[in-house]
Amino acid sequence: MKKPASISRQMRRLVYAFSALTAAVLLIAAATLLIYQTRYRGILHNLTTASEFNQDFKTDVDLKMYYFVVESRYSEGLPLTEIRAAQALARELRASTTHRESLQAITSVLDLSENLEAEVCQIRDTESYDQRQIQLENNVYVITDLIREYMSNYLYSEAVQLNTLQQQMGRQLLLEMVLLALGAGAVFALLTRHALRLGQSIAQPIVHLSRRVQQIGGGDLEVHTPVASDVREVSTLSEGVEQMAQRMGQLIQETTEKQQSLRRMELALLQAQINPHFLYNTMDTIIWLMEAEKNEEAVEMVSNLSSFFRHSLSKGEDVITVDQEAGQVRSYLQIQQVRYKDILTYTIDIAPELREVRLPKLTLQPLVENALYHGIKLKRAKGVIAVTGRLEKGEALLQVRDDGVGMSRERLAELRSAMDRGERVGFGLSTVHERLKLFFGPDYGLEVESREGLGTVITARIPLGKEI
Repeated sequence: MKKPASISRQMRRLVYAFSALTAAVLLIAAATLLIYQTRYRGILHNLTTASEFNQDFKTDVDLKMYYFVVESRYSEGLPLTEIRAAQALARELRASTTHRESLQAITSVLDLSENLEAEVCQIRDTESYDQRQIQLENNVYVITDLIREYMSNYLYSEAVQLNTLQQQMGRQLLLEMVLLALGAGAVFALLTRHALRLGQSIAQPIVHLSRRVQQIGGGDLEVHTPVASDVREVSTLSEGVEQMAQRMGQLIQETTEKQQSLRRMELALLQAQINPHFLYNTMDTIIWLMEAEKNEEAVEMVSNLSSFFRHSLSKGEDVITVDQEAGQVRSYLQIQQVRYKDILTYTIDIAPELREVRLPKLTLQPLVENALYHGIKLKRAKGVIAVTGRLEKGEALLQVRDDGVGMSRERLAELRSAMDRGERVGFGLSTVHERLKLFFGPDYGLEVESREGLGTVITARIPLGKEI
């Protein structure tokens, strides 16, 4: 009894048979294509070379000869250069032209060019003006017209040959493709039957492995038992996937810890950026109020200062509610209003449904500080800072608006660019911008709008329902 061949051996046989059939057909096709291609290139070369013939040949030669005969001041001499160039072109085409009609046409062009040169030289040797005119009209003009006509005939004949050859090549290629497709179809049917058998032995492990990859994509980074398979490559791949999942889990944990540490450092940096002059000036104002025996106002200012720093510390929490953030802003503005009562008024209007929305601490206070020092103070007139919060399309929109000096378009563009690059601008604007992106994602952050002489609006968008 004949021993069955192995799957690999049967596959090799089928591959060899398919390769032999394909190679035979390809060799025949290549040989046929080579023959047609050689002819095609020859005709195409002739057409390309003929296209270099000066289409204005007749006009140029006739005009130069006319100027020469009438002895015009525009005369450049005899057009021998053009005529000899046409002769060289005709000789080159005749050497590579095989079609009878094309050969006759290009031979006529060459003969006429040689006759034209003789006629031109004859005119040069003729002294009579009238004789020159007769030779010009009866000989030169007629010959140049014939040269143009025969060159056109040559181009047309070669173009017809090129088109005929393309049609022949198309029919030949179609026949060879049909033969190749029939042979390939038969071998493909055998290969498919054996491939299905082989595929079943590895398909099921691949399905399990695919499901496992989907689980990893869904966030399941726990290490599972590798997929069992008789195929070494599948087993290796499964073990690698589990190792990758384990490593990804470790990296995500490390990244989370680094982000938490970064949040704490950025908050500490923002708190450190609170202008120390604010504290000094506030204390000076309190002393001035006490010396002026305005004790109630001094007490109120101390209370506001205490409230401001109590909100800044907020028991060490990085995230507070909008209501707490608004309380800190209110304390800050009440203090500043005592110092700048002649130029500063403010309003705070936060929608009730936003008061418990959580956001990073010290989000609004830097915006208010920028509005005061870069907007209202530079205006040198009465100004208003409005802090608002409203719900819009499932997001909390917190805005700080002032009617200060505003910014030019160029300055606004520079500010936006600096914030995107993380450069230090204003009183912590870049830090607030980056922290909002860090907490809520790259689609969030600060949006700045301003018009010179009309004021500035800074908007912070907070997504609702996102745990931070």
